[in-house]
Amino acid sequence: MNVFLTITNLNERSRKSGEYRQKCFRFAVDYEKNKKISDYSFEPKNLGDSINTDVPEYCPALTIDGSKLIFTRRVNINNQNNEDLYESDLVNGQWSKAKSLSSNINTNMNEGACNISEDGQWLIFTGCLFPDGYGSCDLYISYLTNDGWSTPENLGNRVNTEFRESSPSLSPDKRDLYFTSDRPGGYGGNDLYVSHRMQSGNWSEPENLGPEINTVGDESAPFIHADNQSLYFTSNGQIGYGGDDIFVSRKDSTGKWGKAENLGYPINTINDEGSLIIAADGKTAYFSGMLADSRGKLDLYSFELRKDVRPAKTLWVKGKVFDQKTNKGLPSAVELTDLSTKQIISKVQTDETGNYLTTLPIGKDYAFNVNRKGYLFYSEIFALSQKQPDSTYNINIPLQPLEANANIILKNIFFDVNKFNLKSESQIELAKIVQLLKENPTVKIEISGYTDNVGKPADNLKLSESRARSVVYYLITKGINPDRLYSKGLGDTKSIADNKTEEGRAKNRRTELKVIS
Repeated sequence: MNVFLTITNLNERSRKSGEYRQKCFRFAVDYEKNKKISDYSFEPKNLGDSINTDVPEYCPALTIDGSKLIFTRRVNINNQNNEDLYESDLVNGQWSKAKSLSSNINTNMNEGACNISEDGQWLIFTGCLFPDGYGSCDLYISYLTNDGWSTPENLGNRVNTEFRESSPSLSPDKRDLYFTSDRPGGYGGNDLYVSHRMQSGNWSEPENLGPEINTVGDESAPFIHADNQSLYFTSNGQIGYGGDDIFVSRKDSTGKWGKAENLGYPINTINDEGSLIIAADGKTAYFSGMLADSRGKLDLYSFELRKDVRPAKTLWVKGKVFDQKTNKGLPSAVELTDLSTKQIISKVQTDETGNYLTTLPIGKDYAFNVNRKGYLFYSEIFALSQKQPDSTYNINIPLQPLEANANIILKNIFFDVNKFNLKSESQIELAKIVQLLKENPTVKIEISGYTDNVGKPADNLKLSESRARSVVYYLITKGINPDRLYSKGLGDTKSIADNKTEEGRAKNRRTELKVIS
């Protein structure tokens, strides 16, 4: 390319083409030099005859537990190419024979480029030339019911326009919908957008993801990982090897997207790369390609992602929220917050019977809260910053009706050793107490402090009293009437665990909330 560009009297088109290819080659050489990608072994594995056939399979989607795969297959009906959705289940480590998705969804029109929610309950897909469509291709949603997938619904004229909307990707908490659109007002041809699900259940006006992601070229195939922080997509406008490459952008603690990073060779090449999804383990990726062992045309493959471009490994918490007295399931809000940044990682609504599933990226410490009006909130800590768990959590949560003598341990109230100043990590839980009291203006509460048995009993009693008063003082500063608040310190007099172990002593060092009236 260097030599080519020295030729005199090159026409404008040849010069621009040469400069573009020169830039791509320079990027490739520099990337290899800086990343040492020669140490990485790229070994795609064909998903096999249960999934792949002699017609194209592409655009895979996966539930968070990795048990269900849904993808697009281009079939020939009456000499017409037609896109339909197919599903396969992972049984004893093997994919079952893929079968056509519900007849409620597949028609003689094109259904493809889908995304299944992490809990397997929602399916959003691209439907083209549908009678109720707003443009050439729109986004549709179907819900899993006791009778199977419901009749698809158009997502409406906020999300869909007279232009083309496609390639949906739903955040793990089902609050954000990422998609591709060529509507006017973007940075180039196809841009990436996000629409937020509001409390009413409707979707907000889509927001362009901005110049860190979108370019004068085309961006498409967004995939938001289960960590809710890592967004993978294809672009021919970002710097790369030429054509469509796959990139990742990561969301910071303020919610802003970082600079897009090319995934590098050999994942990206001088050819066009397509959509990529990544399992909850953060390392197993799935994509479509036409490699040496393809069954026909495009096949689905899996491979292990290079470490430096992986998202966070993500586990999940699932269970049921129910009334402690009646055992009846309760629709409730389930919230997971990063203790260090105070950023809400996920906020999910249970279904009508109280069942929930929320993701849990490892490597951080979290406050886990469940709220429902008329009940005491539930709180728990997931301290994962210093350990690498490899199992999921199944937690059924009994909520106590808001009545006299109901009480909870405030597990996300923190103090330094032998001090009573509230640590900043406590603000998440304190805000929940303020919310509880403001939503229920006639409720009076008592805050009780407890310690372990290390040290003198008199000192422990004084420390516990000071800690309880610190919580009460904070509530007063947030506008809660002091007449509704009481504090009590009980030192080491009411242990709930064995003081002989550090784990037991940690449980005994606690703050409790009790409803007085």
